[in-house]
Amino acid sequence: MEVCYQLPVLPLDRPVPKHVLSRRGAISFSSSSSLFGAPDPRQLSQRRGAISYDSSDQTALYIRMLARLSCGSTPPSSTPERRVRRLLSLQRYLHSSRLLRGSPQQIPLPILDEDYTGQARCMLEKVGNWNFDIFLFDRLTNGNSLITLTFHLLNQYGLVELFQLDIVKLWRFLVIVQEDYHSDNPYHNAVHAADVTQAMYCYMREPMLAKSLTSYDILLGLLAAATHDLDHPGVNQPFLIKTDHYLASLYKNTSVLENHHWKSAVGLLRETGLFSHLPAEDSLSMERDLGSLILATDISRQNDYLSRFRLRLDQGSLCLSNASHRHFVLQMALKCADICNPCRPWELSKQWSEKVTNEFFQQGDIEKKHKLEVSPLCDRDMNTVGNIQIGFMTYVAEPLFAEWARFSDTRLSQTMLGHMGLNKASWGALQQQEQSSATGDEAEPGGTVTGGGSSSSKDIPQGSGVS
Repeated sequence: MEVCYQLPVLPLDRPVPKHVLSRRGAISFSSSSSLFGAPDPRQLSQRRGAISYDSSDQTALYIRMLARLSCGSTPPSSTPERRVRRLLSLQRYLHSSRLLRGSPQQIPLPILDEDYTGQARCMLEKVGNWNFDIFLFDRLTNGNSLITLTFHLLNQYGLVELFQLDIVKLWRFLVIVQEDYHSDNPYHNAVHAADVTQAMYCYMREPMLAKSLTSYDILLGLLAAATHDLDHPGVNQPFLIKTDHYLASLYKNTSVLENHHWKSAVGLLRETGLFSHLPAEDSLSMERDLGSLILATDISRQNDYLSRFRLRLDQGSLCLSNASHRHFVLQMALKCADICNPCRPWELSKQWSEKVTNEFFQQGDIEKKHKLEVSPLCDRDMNTVGNIQIGFMTYVAEPLFAEWARFSDTRLSQTMLGHMGLNKASWGALQQQEQSSATGDEAEPGGTVTGGGSSSSKDIPQGSGVS
C-alpha cells in the first residue's frame, strides 16, 4: 500500500462535462455491476474513478476510486463464478416472480443458495442476540454478511413493503455498498459494517426505542449503520490531512472520513434509484438525516455528543415523541454500535481488537516508510493490542456506555458493561503476562523487550481512526 496523495486530484466542484452526462453507463460501476446491466469493469480498466453527479445542478457528488489507496493496484477482478451463481439465483427468482414488491410473510425471499440457507437462517432467527457471531455468519453467507443481514432486517420490519422498495434496486444497492467497503482493510470492512448494523438492531429493540421509533427512524438507522464507513481507506483523518489527500481539501479537514462515507452513500442511493419513486423533498430529507447520523460517528466529536447526552439525561428533557429528540438518540445509538466491540463477549471482542490494532500498525508502517511522523497508537514498536484497548475502554467506551445505560437501563446495557469490565481485566492480565515474560528475557544475555506501550491512551479520542 502506498500513500494516497499520489492519486490524481479530480475536480469535484466543477460542472460535469456533457459527454460524461450522456454516458450514463460509465458514470458508476462496481466489481459485479455487470450482473445488473452496467459495463464490464474490465472494459473500464484505464479509468481511475467514476463520477456520480447531482442532476439538479449537474455538479459532481463524489468519486468512487478504482485504485483506492494503492498506487499501481489493479482494478477489481471479475466476480468469482460461485458468487455470480449466488447473485443470479436471486435474479432468476425475481424475474420469474410477478411481484417485485411483496409482503415478507407471503414471499419468502431466497437470498442464499440451498447449501447455506439452513445454517444462516438459523443464525438470522437469533439476530437480536448480543452474542451474535458476525464472523461465523460472514462465513456461512460466503462473505455476504452485510447484504444478507441488512436485507433480512429491512424485510423483517416490513420496510420493503411499507416504503414500496423495488427489491431489485434494493439488492443492487446492498451489493454495491458491500463492494465499496475495502476487503483488504483489517477492520474497516463490510464485516464491521454488518456488525454495527446488528448492534444497531439490538439497540432499536430496546423498550425505550421500540415503542417510540417510527418506520422512517428504523429505515434510517439501518441504512446509516450499513453505510457509516462506506469506502473507508483504512487510514485516519490526520493521515489524510498530512498527506494532502484531496478528500481532506474537499471537506476542509473537518470530519473528512465521515463526510466521505455520507456522500458515498448518497451517491449510491441516487445511482441505484432506490428512493426515486418517493417525492424529491422526502428523498432529500432522508439524505440529510442519513448524513446527520453518519457524521455523529466522528470520534473527534465524542466529547461534544457525550456532554449533550449527559445534560439531557441530567435534566430529564429527552422526549421520544419529539422527532428531533428521537434523531439525537439514534445518533447516540449509532455511536454506541460503532464502538461496541469492547462490549462483546471476549471471543468476539478480542478478534475485533486485534483487527483494529493491525490496521493502526499498517498505517504506522506506511508513515515510517515515507518518513512521515507516526500517528499516535500506530507504532507497532511502541504499542500493544492490550494497552491500546485498555486506554480506549477507559477514555472512550466506558463513559459512553455508562450514559447509555442511564438512558436505557436494561439487561442488555448491564450485559455490555459486564463484558467490557471482564474484557478490560483480561487485557490487563495479558499485559502483565507479557511484561513478566519481557522481564525474564531481559535477565537473559541478549534478551530484548518489544511492545513497551509508551504512547498515551488519551491520544485515542483525537483521530484514532476507530470510527
